[in-house]
Amino acid sequence: MELRWVSDEGVCVRPPAEVGELLGREDGFVWVDVPQWDEEAEALLAGTFGAHPLALAHTRERNHIALVHRYPGHLFIAIHAPKIGARGHVHYLELDQYIGERFLVTVHGPLNPVVPLEDALRETREVADRMERGRLRPSSPFALTYAIVSTIVRHESDLVNELAREVGLLEQAVTSAVDEEPQEFLGKLFMARHELLTVKTMATQAGEIYRRAVSIVDFAPPDGLQQMRDVLDQYERVASIAQSQLEFLQGVTEFYRARTDTKMTIAGEKLAVIAALTLPVTAISSVMGMNVIVNESTHWPLLIVLLALMFTLAMLLLRWAKRQGWW
Repeated sequence: MELRWVSDEGVCVRPPAEVGELLGREDGFVWVDVPQWDEEAEALLAGTFGAHPLALAHTRERNHIALVHRYPGHLFIAIHAPKIGARGHVHYLELDQYIGERFLVTVHGPLNPVVPLEDALRETREVADRMERGRLRPSSPFALTYAIVSTIVRHESDLVNELAREVGLLEQAVTSAVDEEPQEFLGKLFMARHELLTVKTMATQAGEIYRRAVSIVDFAPPDGLQQMRDVLDQYERVASIAQSQLEFLQGVTEFYRARTDTKMTIAGEKLAVIAALTLPVTAISSVMGMNVIVNESTHWPLLIVLLALMFTLAMLLLRWAKRQGWW
């Protein structure tokens, strides 16, 4: 757990035991960042910050959708950031926020055990580093959460840009008719679709949460409300771009599947023609075979006539198939 005091003079790290004293001051605000949920964090939120039991329950357990609740004295918001894992799996990196007039508490997780903690802390550490370097001086908890969430949205936008590059490479492979295993290539197409769809879902849900937050918060300063509206606009932009890439990818997938299906249809037609060409041979040999070729003697004249008849019928069927455009 990390406690920071943010004021006009800058930001400084303080011992967690001083949080009660700092909350009584009016020349700044408190930022508590909780990397991993534990009993100490729960006791601090429930006692010192007066967090609502429902909010604590949401923070204790993993949330699969974005959330927002207005409680006396604070606003609770839960959002997610995407993390691409193995085999196209997208991890949900949850960030819970308790926003008050004089404090901001950010809680990370719960996390999948395979996700490094550093990935979940990336945005908050980036913002803390900017504050310590003097490049960012938030004037309120709303300005601080705006900086954190804007960083999350920027990383989501970078991820959509990377996925768009992959979609472009897949589109080039399709239009260039690259010879690749169909099942493997379709897997790449649907994996890209899944990743884009997950990012779009996160951005859409977070946008709706901030739309709701703007309408229910009643203690945010005017610039804080404007910053929340800007976060809403950022999420809507990411969701819209991700949707446009999904539509483009859908077109690429349909083009590839149509071309593959056409190849399969043509191959099936050719196999049907081959089966038709062998039909006269099969029919004649089935009827005449045992009577023409015997153990004691072979009727050579009749055998030659039958072979010639088989060849002639096969060639006539082949010529007819060519005229029909089937071969």
